[in-house]
Amino acid sequence: MEPEEQISSPAERQIRPPPLSQHLREFMANPRAWAVLGRNLIPVIGIYGFGWSAALSVFSYWFDGLTALAAIVAAVVLRLLREMPGQSANLLSAMNIIRGLVAWVFLVGIIALPYWIVLIPLHDLLLGPELRRELAGSRALWLTFGSLAVGHFWKAFQSGYDRMSEKELKQRVRWDTYLLVLRAGAMFIMAAHGLAFILVPLMALLLTYMEVWPERVLGAVWGDPSRLWEYDPDEKKKR
Repeated sequence: MEPEEQISSPAERQIRPPPLSQHLREFMANPRAWAVLGRNLIPVIGIYGFGWSAALSVFSYWFDGLTALAAIVAAVVLRLLREMPGQSANLLSAMNIIRGLVAWVFLVGIIALPYWIVLIPLHDLLLGPELRRELAGSRALWLTFGSLAVGHFWKAFQSGYDRMSEKELKQRVRWDTYLLVLRAGAMFIMAAHGLAFILVPLMALLLTYMEVWPERVLGAVWGDPSRLWEYDPDEKKKR
């Protein structure tokens, strides 16, 4: 007997985005969308209007996404340590700190894999001498990127991951991390197809779309964005 055809659950069925005309109507009527676009266009205006470094702008996109992802992982690892039997009272013990750091480094290395892969096509921009010179010669840049990282970690630890139910935690973490992973994936696709020279304006448009319509981005890839907590890749393989 032939195996039954595998049928995906409604939560996993990809949702096709609405037509461009609807996007344009919604965007025109949404003042917040214009503000988001204006903020994301600042690097574009800086590069083409004031001679800002393209390498530095691309690095800022990469670093921003990577540190945001690392911060979420750190918050989740802290919750896992608290939930370990008999460990909540000794959370800051040397052994727990070592366990947490090892788990955090390992998980960031795996979950942030798209951010490591994107270094391949963007090698000349993100690992080139121009960027190294700019970073080495400016304390203000170190302060800026350091503040950016601290802000992401502060936001992650204030998001209440440790107080959420398991269902809420899965939904929130997957919502946040999936968007960040897609961001890195988009950078890789653009760079791999020879679009690195216009990556900054493309990223400005992409980040605007992801911020204005995050549910559509997630729905187009993973299905119903309100049911991300149901997604189980291991169960899908077994069917």
